[in-house]
Amino acid sequence: MEYDLGVFIGRFQPFHQGHHAIITQGLDVAEKMLILIGSSFEPRSLRNPWSYMEREAMIRSCFTPDQNKRILCKPIRDIRYNDTLWLSQIQKAVYETVPLPDDRITLIGRENQGKGYYTAMFPQWSSIAIEHDENTSGTFIRDHLLGRQPVDGLRDAVPKNVLDVLPAFMNSAEGKNLVQEYDFIRLYKKGWENAPFEPTHVTVDSVVIQSGHVLLVERGALPGKGLFALPGGFIQPDETLLDAAIRKLREETKIKVPAPVLKGSLKGSAVFDAPFRSVRGRTITHAFHIELRDENELPKIKGGGETNRCFWMPLGELRSEDLFEDHYFIIQKLLGGTYF
Repeated sequence: MEYDLGVFIGRFQPFHQGHHAIITQGLDVAEKMLILIGSSFEPRSLRNPWSYMEREAMIRSCFTPDQNKRILCKPIRDIRYNDTLWLSQIQKAVYETVPLPDDRITLIGRENQGKGYYTAMFPQWSSIAIEHDENTSGTFIRDHLLGRQPVDGLRDAVPKNVLDVLPAFMNSAEGKNLVQEYDFIRLYKKGWENAPFEPTHVTVDSVVIQSGHVLLVERGALPGKGLFALPGGFIQPDETLLDAAIRKLREETKIKVPAPVLKGSLKGSAVFDAPFRSVRGRTITHAFHIELRDENELPKIKGGGETNRCFWMPLGELRSEDLFEDHYFIIQKLLGGTYF
């Protein structure tokens, strides 16, 4: 074999024929294939409907037992707002798999990926670009399924073993919830379909900390119904960003702390603008870090607005799988966390 280890990074939402072609060709040039499955440790969403374990099962179902002995899979966390930490995570996943010199490792991917983005980020490894049908994409497949189109219409897009498991997923509670959210977002976006260009939404969020706890709400409406979130929302035309954040914080939690005290406890703020951070469209949020003085008791709170409830969560219990959009990463960024 030309290489000891081929590395393929992807989200596989879902695993499709293009992915299958790349791994198959990768096995021709490398003794083992390491599949790094991105967007792991995330809640189900329109962009990421399937869990890590479901995607690994899809991948392995499409290869023979002998091929599966040469395929290794690892979950990879999306680390938003810290590319260096994401890069370090990839390097660690590769080097911990099999101790190898760099010249025995190669990145394998689509032609436009293999000769660009990943090559620049990992100059220590060579890269192999593999052509595949550009018309096959996860976005097309997800839109087809969530738009209630017949699964049989994807026969040319996904391997048969993947096609066979899609109906059961779409009929599950998780699949039905995603279809409902897809319908909501499609209707939501109709409000500006005749605009000359898609609008950019501006929102605010509050990261309120006291005694090692963060104040969260449980979303009571789509999108992300049932997920935990930071208190926040859209700004009004006549208010500043900070005033909007304080207003939404008090509306959604009824926190028993006066507004002047909340403003006086401001420790910092940051802008979060990842292009795909929200399924609602281009949405830029301004998050404010409010650090309240440690007390024997946490301030009294009560859910309001569109929230099911609000609560204080110990920072040590935060899980990215439970939080709406990029709110886990907002908390970590403002608090200087490690994202793990």
